[in-house]
Amino acid sequence: MTDPLKTQLLALLDFKEAHADFDTAVKDIPPDARGRVPAGTAHSLWQILEHLRIAQHDIWDFSVNPGYKEMKWPDDYWPAHPEPPGASAWDESIAAYRRDRETVMQLVRDQPDMFATIPHGTGQTYLREVLLISHHASYHIAEMITIRRLLGVWK
Repeated sequence: MTDPLKTQLLALLDFKEAHADFDTAVKDIPPDARGRVPAGTAHSLWQILEHLRIAQHDIWDFSVNPGYKEMKWPDDYWPAHPEPPGASAWDESIAAYRRDRETVMQLVRDQPDMFATIPHGTGQTYLREVLLISHHASYHIAEMITIRRLLGVWK
């Protein structure tokens, strides 16, 4: 990659620099901690994980899909129940988040002009959407770490 902007965007999406990344935040969380909501917090680790997955996919879909259908806020972005719906849901959500993150990174690699306006949008650029994904993830990854600390499951 010779484009310095794209290099920086890929680094932001992959979180390999100044703070904990997604993979560190979700690593080794005991199943019994995933659905607990600590006192004083609004969400469980499961709800935040799913919210991250859903929002990242939605922003990517908006960025590339001329037939994009807007989701309803907040209902479509947050799971209603604090616990994962089944034994495999946690791992499936992590895998989907990682796949979608790679898809967003591929968009960065393939998009010739990150400053270009998304044709079916209302003025948004590809750069704005990628930064939105990165900032949103950073916020909620920090939130996950705080909840892990409150649950006593952070290193």
